[in-house]
Amino acid sequence: MKKTLTTPIKDEDLIDIKAGDIIYLNGTLVTCRDVCHRRLIELKREIPVDLKGKAIFHAGPIVKKNGDKWEMISIGPTTSMRMESFEKEFIAQTGVKLIIGKGGMGPETEAGCRQYKALHAIFPAGCAVLAATQVEEIEEVHWTELGMPESLWVCRVKDFGPLIVSIDTHGNNLIETNKKIFADKRDDIVAEICEHVHYIK
Repeated sequence: MKKTLTTPIKDEDLIDIKAGDIIYLNGTLVTCRDVCHRRLIELKREIPVDLKGKAIFHAGPIVKKNGDKWEMISIGPTTSMRMESFEKEFIAQTGVKLIIGKGGMGPETEAGCRQYKALHAIFPAGCAVLAATQVEEIEEVHWTELGMPESLWVCRVKDFGPLIVSIDTHGNNLIETNKKIFADKRDDIVAEICEHVHYIK
């Protein structure tokens, strides 16, 4: 069964979602990258968007002005791990429930997701134009002085995904688990490969 979250997301909406599940998003998605996290955590600046129960996207979109409206051209994920040192406190202060980006995140985000009941999910890389088609409208934009990638683009999305849940509300981390599984298999695989290429000097 297709799992779709609709903002505002509540704790009970996340109970049955596990690391490795595929989900989709309807509702409000706000782009939040490095500077947004730094402004809130380091500079104590209030974010001009209410993120409680909402979703953020570690992304730097490409947009264009179309009359009096903004049009999303491309919105691909950026590396989530850059926000690792801020994310737990970011979750605590904002009440954000879904964090989307590229790649996994670490123990601080695991702790934040577990304590404050949030998810981290991965949007497949290389699908930025597809993602743009799932943005129904750019409703607002803030902090435009930061430039296009770092501005806060408040988007209304429909069936945004597929999103691979990498950290669930229990702190289970799909990427870290898979790293251990693959590491355990590595030596046997390398040994088998070496049997077939031993003649290569």
